[in-house]
Amino acid sequence: MNLTKLSIVIPAYNEGPTIHLILDKVKKVQLLNNATKEIIIVNDCSKDNTKESIEAYMAANPGLDIRLHNQEVNKGKGAALHQGISMATGEYLIIQDADLEYDPEEYNKLLRPVVDGFADVVYGSRFVGGSPHRILFYWHTIGNRFLTGLSNMFTNLNLSDMETCYKLFRTDIIQKIKLKERRFGFEPEVTAKISRVKDIRIYEVGISYYGRTFEEGKKIGWKDGFRAIWCILKYNL
Repeated sequence: MNLTKLSIVIPAYNEGPTIHLILDKVKKVQLLNNATKEIIIVNDCSKDNTKESIEAYMAANPGLDIRLHNQEVNKGKGAALHQGISMATGEYLIIQDADLEYDPEEYNKLLRPVVDGFADVVYGSRFVGGSPHRILFYWHTIGNRFLTGLSNMFTNLNLSDMETCYKLFRTDIIQKIKLKERRFGFEPEVTAKISRVKDIRIYEVGISYYGRTFEEGKKIGWKDGFRAIWCILKYNL
C-alpha cells in the first residue's frame, strides 16, 4: 500500500499549557514519500484550557490539517483513541500522546518498514536501540517488561515494549477491529486483537523516550497496571 497521508491521532486531557509544543514538533516533521499529515486531536473533556489552546493553534496555523473532536464527558484515553481512529483517513495512522515524552521526529523510523513494503503494524520500542531515554522509575520499567512478557506469552509475539505509545497501524486494518477498553487497557487489548489478524506483519523499531514525572503531568499509575493484567487475560483467553 502506498503512503500518501499519515493520520496522527492525539488524545489530550489537561494539556493546555504544553499542547502547542507537541503540535509544533508534529508540524515540523517531513515525512517519507512526502506524505501529508492529518492531525486528529480528541480532547477528552479537559478541565483546563486544552480546548482553547488547540483552537488558538488551529487559527494561527490555517494551512495545517487539524481536526478537533471534543468529548462531551471524560471517557478515558482508550475511548479518545477509539474516536480518533474512527476519524482517520490516511492509509496509515500513528498514536501520539499530547505530552512531550515521544518525539515526532521519529515517525519516519516507524514508517520505514511500511514504505519498504514489509510491515502493516510497527511498534516503537523504548527498550531497544541507542536513542536517548530519560532515567526515571525503576518499578515502572519492571512493570512494563512484566506486562510485555505476559502479553507475549499469549500472543506468541516477541515484542519488547507492548505498552509503548508509538503504534503505527494500517488504517483499514485497525478500523475493522472492535476495541472496548476506555482507559489504559487499550495497549494490551489492541495488541491481543491485532496479533490475531490473519497474515499480519508486525515490526518493532527502537525510539527515544523523554519521560515525565507525576509532578510534570504523568497520569498512568499502579491501578492501570493491574487493569492491564486483567486485559491481557481477558482478550487473549
